[in-house]
Amino acid sequence: MWQFRESEGCGAMTENEKLDRIAITVKSHKLLKKLLKENPKLEEVMRNARNETEALVGVRNWILGYLKERPVAYGFYKGIERGRESFEGLTWQDYAAIRILDYIDNAGREYEDLNLRGEIAISNPIKLIWLAVNFGTGGAKPYFFEDMLYLFRQFSGKYERIMPARDSLLEWMERFPGGLDPRIVKLREENRERIINILINKLDSGEIKSERYAFEPRMSPEQKYLKMLEWWDDYRFHLSFAVRSPLLLNELLGNSLDPDTMKILYEAEGAGIPFFLNPYYLSLLHVRVPYFAIGADLAIRYYVVYSKQLVDEFGHIVAWEKEDKVEPGKPNAAGWILPTHHNVHRRYPEVAILIPATMGRACGGLCASCQRMYDFQRGNLNFNLDKLKPDDKWNEQLLRIMEYWENDSQLRDILITGGDALMSSNVSLQKILDAILAMAIRKKKKNEELPDGQKLAELVRVRLGTRLPAYLPQRITPEMVSILADFRKKAIEIGISQFIIQTHFESPMEITPEARDAIKQFLRAGWFIINQHVFTTASSRRGHTSKLRQVLGEIGVLPYYTFSVKGYMENYFNFATNARAVQEQIEEKVFGRLDEKIAEKIRENVYDPESMDEILVRSMQENGLPFLATDRNVLNLPGVGKSLTFRVIGITRYGRRIIQFDHDQTRAHSPIIHKMGKVIVIESKSISEYLRQLEDIGEEMVEYESIWGYSIGETEPRLPLYEYPQYAFRITSELTNIRID
Repeated sequence: MWQFRESEGCGAMTENEKLDRIAITVKSHKLLKKLLKENPKLEEVMRNARNETEALVGVRNWILGYLKERPVAYGFYKGIERGRESFEGLTWQDYAAIRILDYIDNAGREYEDLNLRGEIAISNPIKLIWLAVNFGTGGAKPYFFEDMLYLFRQFSGKYERIMPARDSLLEWMERFPGGLDPRIVKLREENRERIINILINKLDSGEIKSERYAFEPRMSPEQKYLKMLEWWDDYRFHLSFAVRSPLLLNELLGNSLDPDTMKILYEAEGAGIPFFLNPYYLSLLHVRVPYFAIGADLAIRYYVVYSKQLVDEFGHIVAWEKEDKVEPGKPNAAGWILPTHHNVHRRYPEVAILIPATMGRACGGLCASCQRMYDFQRGNLNFNLDKLKPDDKWNEQLLRIMEYWENDSQLRDILITGGDALMSSNVSLQKILDAILAMAIRKKKKNEELPDGQKLAELVRVRLGTRLPAYLPQRITPEMVSILADFRKKAIEIGISQFIIQTHFESPMEITPEARDAIKQFLRAGWFIINQHVFTTASSRRGHTSKLRQVLGEIGVLPYYTFSVKGYMENYFNFATNARAVQEQIEEKVFGRLDEKIAEKIRENVYDPESMDEILVRSMQENGLPFLATDRNVLNLPGVGKSLTFRVIGITRYGRRIIQFDHDQTRAHSPIIHKMGKVIVIESKSISEYLRQLEDIGEEMVEYESIWGYSIGETEPRLPLYEYPQYAFRITSELTNIRID
């Protein structure tokens, strides 16, 4: 029975031991009663167990009895069976049985919870049920009991997975108009007119001053308006007049922000979180909400309106990816020695990320769930555009980086990003591309002197990471596109064959006429375009991602990765649980899977993508697909690499799931992953909290019913479409620029 040890006083107890003695709430009692009524075997074990150990053994024996009759599922649980094929062989009940056993196997483990700034979390759900049944204690919240109720319903067969019907999917997609809808275009014109008139007044009053954008004397109001319309097509205008304060943000939105939101925005300003929102992107947000588009702009609105959690955590945000923390002269978390500790990121042998010391360290705006918020917090990324212009030091760094890559044995793929690759000036972008081309030529010549089997990997792919087609499509000018087309022409001559714009559209509402025209320019320049979508709460609504993928296909953009939001409590508001990511991953492949025939047709045109919009639309029509599915859903691990291979191995008393990720076994990694082991992530919100948040923005919970059961994930293999072309020679197996202690 439960009793104090004689030597134990309250002062000697840990925080978790104190929580074990807290009574559960009335709502928790009601959920517990329902759990026991539906599962007599569970109640029998809990009532008869004299301590938590007997409770664990009793439940374990019960569940193992089922699982041992399922050889594939038992092998998957034990780690004998692995991979996508084994994962797809699991039943809905298998998921539940494996999760219950994982809970028991990991009972009592301690985890550092970086959502709570390093507090220790202990997972022992069977113990919490036992305490609640026998003593009414344990402190487990209703969110915990809701999750456990669905878990045992799933195991008993009372809770089944029902895949959505095609008609339901199409109905969900209809909820979300795109930015090419004539009605939405008209609304944006109204927004533009309001913003322009406010800016005219501020220029006239002297509240805003600009040497480049100033009215000539004695211009009439009509002439000023026409001049503003002319400036609107100039990306420099939008950068010059970007909103940097909550007051101006609200004013340009017609004073439509509510007092609670304004309070948070003022607190964000006081905490030092940058504001940078250009007038074009601001015009995409609704002020007058039409009946046909209620809530349609939330996915982009929540990108520019900060949350209370972000404000509270700013200043305490820790680097999510361990590679973000680099000391000069020391290897990063993946073991790579880097030439500079701010400009190069690296996880994989074949890929390196370049963050130029130019205006490319800024963006067209700051996304509230930015994966590099840690870098904005420490000031490495910022919006001091004049100060971000490159200096002589950058020229030296660029040469050093090129020399590093020239001598690297495995590098074949360079991703220029930031910030944003296309925030660099045309001069800076040209200089970077010229340097890469010269490096690739030198490396190719060096290889001519090396024997087969000792040759270095040569550059075959160049990518530009940018959100400007969504944030500021005016930046995609004929001059810039000419630079890209010219680079491609020269690079093809030396064997570089893949040229990719890796962009980020978050919502179909971002696909505007301006964005469509920008995409068309890239395609004409011979650059293939793929989209990485961040799976936020608002964008995870039923039908939203499907509609996005549909309209992306219609303008010639192929969906690539879908990323779960990363980060800890600072991203609580925008975080969609990993269970929802797996639900989306599995269900979208029912309706939009790219089979080999479609992928082959696309691959034939990757090297000459000018007609990619026609190809993608025809692929959807000929195969009866409402959209083309993303390549794969993944999470950037707080360690090394991307993956959606995971198992839920624990749950806190607050209902937040504890997930154990394994590395993606389908691609080459740094050898350090064999020493690192698995990666633990504690989610920042429970499934209950996520669903209630969806409900608050108008969603029907019944449409998400199967979410509770997704507790296992497996990373999908990449489509051959995204693989590197083969060399005509054998490269060395040696890894350079790496040190693993």
